[in-house]
Amino acid sequence: MKVVLLAGGLGTRMREETEFRPKPMVDIGGRPVLWHIMKVFATHGYTDFVICAGYKGDQIKQYFYNYAVSNLDFTVTLGGSPESTVFHGNQDEFGWKVTVSDTGPNTPTGGRLKVVERYLGTSPFFCTYGDGIADIDVSALVATHNSSAKMATVSVALPKSRFGVVDIGDGDKVTGFREKPDSYSPVSMGYFVFRPEVLSLLTNNSTLEEEPLARLAEMGELSVYRHSGFWQPMDTYREYQALNQLWNSGAPPWKVW
Repeated sequence: MKVVLLAGGLGTRMREETEFRPKPMVDIGGRPVLWHIMKVFATHGYTDFVICAGYKGDQIKQYFYNYAVSNLDFTVTLGGSPESTVFHGNQDEFGWKVTVSDTGPNTPTGGRLKVVERYLGTSPFFCTYGDGIADIDVSALVATHNSSAKMATVSVALPKSRFGVVDIGDGDKVTGFREKPDSYSPVSMGYFVFRPEVLSLLTNNSTLEEEPLARLAEMGELSVYRHSGFWQPMDTYREYQALNQLWNSGAPPWKVW
């Protein structure tokens, strides 16, 4: 199964970082958030990636094209052919297959997926966002999708509230406080599994989260995978800082490799 990563958005709520680079290339612990997401999939054996690039996508292309140069010592014969370069050592990521496609700077999410249709073949595939980290059990997600026999599966989580909650009883008396409890309503965290037939519901102007998913739900072709572990999208500079703090703690909850 291929893994499609939606990595082309503008990241306007993180201008402190995204003015200079695409949000999926913002570092957590010295590695792009995109890399962390890919490592989770690779841990479960899925290493064939299709990255939908857009805003400042050349930086994504350069990162993966020059991966060995950036991560290993090497010896190069000046004036020689590229094949004369000798790399010293190895990386766990060697063997990953990474396709980077320029899907346009302003293309909506469903449109980006439609653009890379030619790279996806005839098998089911994953699709997720390039800025949401989770310790998701990808193998269990696939098993849930297969058992449902539906065209698509969406992973959901109960996010924590950004604020503490005040419990109020009869007579407007405060009965207690809860610090940032889990929400009662599940939200989509991405981490989809799609059968190829889903692509027929998309156009180059589709926003995946709107009409296509609503249509699948109406058709009874959208199942759910409930994730109860860690999940954190990196939508704001504050969340970027929090993820780096977790990494620096030495025990980031999404580090399953």
